Amino acid sequence: MPLHTMNIALADDDEDDRMLFKEAIEEIKIKTNLLLFKNGQELMDYLILPKAVLPQIIFLDLNMPIKNGMQCLNEIRNNPCLKDLMVAIYSTSSSESDIEETFISGANIYINKPNSFGGLKNAIDKVLHLNWQYHTSALNRDNFLFRI
Repeated sequence: MPLHTMNIALADDDEDDRMLFKEAIEEIKIKTNLLLFKNGQELMDYLILPKAVLPQIIFLDLNMPIKNGMQCLNEIRNNPCLKDLMVAIYSTSSSESDIEETFISGANIYINKPNSFGGLKNAIDKVLHLNWQYHTSALNRDNFLFRI
């Protein structure tokens, strides 16, 4: 059985965070195709392209210029072609209101940006290995906030 490539998108305005994420993904034992976006507007412009290869999972930073993660999440969930995409909020914010708002708005998981490369690699690896079908059918506050 051939190994499938997992399409992943990251929208994050911090160039260092994008590069670290890319390096971490390259070290994980999953074949991936990573798309990087500098802000939410770039991500949304790509997702609505007629021939866009949709990612299996989108890592979405909350605090971005032009269009933030919350606006993207709402647009994704309100678009019939995109509404079933897996969305992982990937943010430095550990604010309860951010976590609550993204949960209510339909994000699949909330990840606090780890403060080390090893932590980041570990978090991405675990998220990519989640059984998403199980994870989304049993979606609740306890398994929404991803703790490393």
